[in-house]
Amino acid sequence: MARPDTSSKAGNVFDLETVKVILAQVGPYRRRFVWTGVLVMLLSSLVWIRPALIQRAVDVHIASGDMEGLLRVFLMVVAVLVVEALVQYQVTYLANWVAQSVSLDLRAKLYRHVSRFRLKYFDQTPVGTLVTRHVSDIDGVANVFSNGILNAIGDLLSLFVVIGAMVYIDWSLTLVVLMPIPVLLWATRVFQKHIKSAFVDVRNQVAKINEFVQEHVTGMHIVQAFNRERVEAEAFAGINRAHREANIRSIWAFSVFFPVVEMLSATSVGLLLWLGVGHVVDGDLTLGVVLQFILYVFMLYRPIRQLADRFNVLQMGIVNADRVFKLLERDDRLPEPAEPVVPTWQGQIEFKNVWFAYVDKEDGTPDWVLRDTSFVVKPGERVAFVGATGAGKSSIVNLISRFYEFQKGEILLDGLDIRSIPVDELRARIGVVLQDVFLFSGSLRENVRLHDVTMTDELIWEAIRAVGAERFVERLPDGLDHDVRERGVTLSVGQRQLIAFVRAYLSNPHILILDEATSSIDSESEQWIQRATKALTEGRTSLLVAHRLNTVRDADRIVVLHQGQIVEQGTHDELVDLGQVYHGLFEMQFQALEGEG
Repeated sequence: MARPDTSSKAGNVFDLETVKVILAQVGPYRRRFVWTGVLVMLLSSLVWIRPALIQRAVDVHIASGDMEGLLRVFLMVVAVLVVEALVQYQVTYLANWVAQSVSLDLRAKLYRHVSRFRLKYFDQTPVGTLVTRHVSDIDGVANVFSNGILNAIGDLLSLFVVIGAMVYIDWSLTLVVLMPIPVLLWATRVFQKHIKSAFVDVRNQVAKINEFVQEHVTGMHIVQAFNRERVEAEAFAGINRAHREANIRSIWAFSVFFPVVEMLSATSVGLLLWLGVGHVVDGDLTLGVVLQFILYVFMLYRPIRQLADRFNVLQMGIVNADRVFKLLERDDRLPEPAEPVVPTWQGQIEFKNVWFAYVDKEDGTPDWVLRDTSFVVKPGERVAFVGATGAGKSSIVNLISRFYEFQKGEILLDGLDIRSIPVDELRARIGVVLQDVFLFSGSLRENVRLHDVTMTDELIWEAIRAVGAERFVERLPDGLDHDVRERGVTLSVGQRQLIAFVRAYLSNPHILILDEATSSIDSESEQWIQRATKALTEGRTSLLVAHRLNTVRDADRIVVLHQGQIVEQGTHDELVDLGQVYHGLFEMQFQALEGEG
């Protein structure tokens, strides 16, 4: 559903299209939501009773000295208060239950949706922005249900009930009491114009703070390594000040609006006393009626003050919802094939004249990373891709897993166009071990099985022994229950790499991709990784992206890339004897190793 941009409608109390989409999230909780609405209306319809009982107590029982009757009225007031308290409890509980349920569903829906996006989206979107969408923005939407729309309806109904009761008692006195209302309506209109734009600014500043903190906490080692603590702290202070100013603008609107409401309320009471006391003296009104009207005046302005808070919640909720729903409407997923097919999974890979670019240049033309690239990997073959940084090695493996889409050419798996294979099926058959191993906070067990409960400890230990990782896993204090912490900080680089091999082994892939799997480890760890690589690639089509050429010397074939094009192919010995690009790369690394020695 197309919706308006709420940021451009700062004067609107409700953006109806967005409100409709918010209410549609109630879904399976509609019955509870409707019942909550019924209770809200019941609660609002009871507001006239207590002032009416007090009027009766003053004019009938106190005036006549009927203490027994006064006690009955007192008990009736207590009974009404008990009923109101019970109904209010139900309203509060049910409204928050619905709000949290909507939050649960919406957050899960958003995560599932975003998790299917292409990696290009995550390359271009700060992590803090996505965190804001999943946490505070959805909380803002939930608040519409817990403390927003139903309560606002209840407050409006209370206004009508109170005004109706006042007109029924004395319409002329009611008109006097309502004289300040036009001023109040004007003040409310001015208030809502200022507060909406302020709330949009507040949400933008919150997103900026989340982005900055997430990014700089993750990269704190760079901040400290380059002695940038003071500079980055000053940059954050600037963002923080902008956040403060945005909040102060919204607070200023409330600090003006609430005193205006109080002043107008006092004006109504003053007018009431000025005219009411005179009528009491003349015998046209009783003291109890004047007292009843005074209570009604307070009941009249209290919902108006509360409506300002409801308005706050609604406006924030609309701004939050607009952000969340725009993300849900965004379709950055890979297109599923119209007529999906499944390969035989023999493991043959073929690139035919593939052109690929991550981004465009300033003039709008693609900044090609791969240029007219063609090659064939036979089933069960171990093929290594080497070349200088930026040659296009990792881009090839990214395209095979469909992390990115190529612009021209064809990629075939077992003779089938890769785009005709369902993405889930494709990635289930491809195992990937990256240079930068990402481990989630939690146990080693959960990191290797990735919440697949069908993987038993026996299977995990079989995989650990197969890749030769039992040497360090058995030394861990808690074994498979060892908490690796966020990003695996309790483990060495080599240990994290071995865990990635175990993870790939358990997925039992038909095609294996090792992307720079040994580039960041020491020589001892490299020996263990080499053994794991041999075990993992056995009998599988394997693509090895390598920086250290000595790690791919026994590959069936080595493909040499230069500036996005294949310039050489062959075995290690053939390429060395050829004496061209690969030979030059090998000589440089050999000399570097000798220099280190």
